[in-house]
Amino acid sequence: MSVSILILTKNEQQDLPGCLASVAWSDDVHVYDSMSTDRTLEIARAFGATVTQRPFDNWAAHQNWGLQHIAFKHDWVFYIDADERMTDELREAVLQAVQAPGEHVAFRVQRRDFFMQTWLRHVQASAFYLRLFRPARMRYERLVNPVSIPDGPVATIGGYLDHHPFSKGVTHWLERHNAYSTFEARQILDNRHVGAAFSVRKALWCRDFHERRYHQKELFYRLPLRPLVKFLLLYLVKRGFLDGRAGLTYAALQSIYEYMIVLKVRESR
Repeated sequence: MSVSILILTKNEQQDLPGCLASVAWSDDVHVYDSMSTDRTLEIARAFGATVTQRPFDNWAAHQNWGLQHIAFKHDWVFYIDADERMTDELREAVLQAVQAPGEHVAFRVQRRDFFMQTWLRHVQASAFYLRLFRPARMRYERLVNPVSIPDGPVATIGGYLDHHPFSKGVTHWLERHNAYSTFEARQILDNRHVGAAFSVRKALWCRDFHERRYHQKELFYRLPLRPLVKFLLLYLVKRGFLDGRAGLTYAALQSIYEYMIVLKVRESR
């Protein structure tokens, strides 16, 4: 049994070749593009990938549309971004998982974020992501940084997914997170307009993961001095200082991103 590959792109001519090379073992690679204007489509087709284009609206809507409308050849899909690379160990773990998935409908993988030639082993906010799944049993929520909602049990597999978020430079990272912060601000306001009443108890002890995550995000959004809290959380609590200068810089950038969200929520009000 093999696995289909789903790659989301928007002007990824720089990073896409390396990503495609890391998934060349699959006989069903799909590049799901948001109307690129560079050589992204040319590179994808030269590789032999199937290209689907759709104007981007928001992350959850875009990803859900792809899972519902792209004709995958296989029952299992591995989702990867253009600035990510599958390691050989992860490939083997993926193929073993789909051979005997049991009752599982999705699998988490561990991602390694790199910055300044350094693996952000400690300061990285989250290391595990649901990337291998049955497309009919997966959906996404949230306008940005979407939450994966599997319809069934999940498990974790070995190997690493390597991520290079600064491959295009710090300027590109800041521009991208400026756009992300706009979506985050909208999401916060939408949550408070239509969401359930906030509960500290549910944020800490609710058994349902997705409900707990919703209330945890609301708890974090309500903290005073949130950008400073985020810096201290990443740099001290998660021991980002062990990642050296890269850890310090990354924690500072994340706190700047959080402050952008704070300002945009305040402006929208």
